[in-house]
Amino acid sequence: MSDRRTIDDRDTAAAPEPPEPVDRRQVRHDAKRARIVAEAWELARRDGLAAISLRDLADRVDLRQPSLYAYFDSKLALYDTMFVDAFQAMVDAAAELAPNDDPRAALVEFAEFCVRFATDDVVRHQLMFQRTIPGFKPSPAAREPVMAIRDIGWERLQAVGVTDIPTADIFTGIVAGFTNQQVFNDPHGDRWLRQTRRAVEMFLAEVDRRHAPKPAKPTPKKRTKEK
Repeated sequence: MSDRRTIDDRDTAAAPEPPEPVDRRQVRHDAKRARIVAEAWELARRDGLAAISLRDLADRVDLRQPSLYAYFDSKLALYDTMFVDAFQAMVDAAAELAPNDDPRAALVEFAEFCVRFATDDVVRHQLMFQRTIPGFKPSPAAREPVMAIRDIGWERLQAVGVTDIPTADIFTGIVAGFTNQQVFNDPHGDRWLRQTRRAVEMFLAEVDRRHAPKPAKPTPKKRTKEK
């Protein structure tokens, strides 16, 4: 018998799908946009966030200043993209934290990570957590990575028994306070970073105290009648 198969009998499911065509124009556009953001960060570190010059930025990426608007429709849109870039970098760095089976130690490490991340790039921290740009408000889309980093912190808080927002607010207040102290008073050192662990351990002690079962009240003894 012949072993041939007709075209209709062939197994077409195994045939690879043709690759989607590459939009080279879009690839070039995205690469240029990424370069503009990278150069904007360099100018921000050199001159300050609010002092970024669009003329200087255009020169650094080999464009005329009006051509920048093909990539960002306003200077605030550029800041919005930088905001996303900063928080996405934080999310990516948090994902690289070594796993820890001890939830208490994991919370301490997350707090230390937040302080350390801020001091690694003070200008980046200013855009992320300080309102230094007049009129700038992150767009709803730009807040997605913000929520991602909050979710990481919230998961670690829940792992140690924190389930209410007021107690979580105390933790974020501790981290924000130590971060700002470190950034503004010792940006190249570790004075407040070294105290972060102690502060979080004190927070955890308070969490333990609040969750500890209350001792039962002693039952009052009944008086016996005197004969």
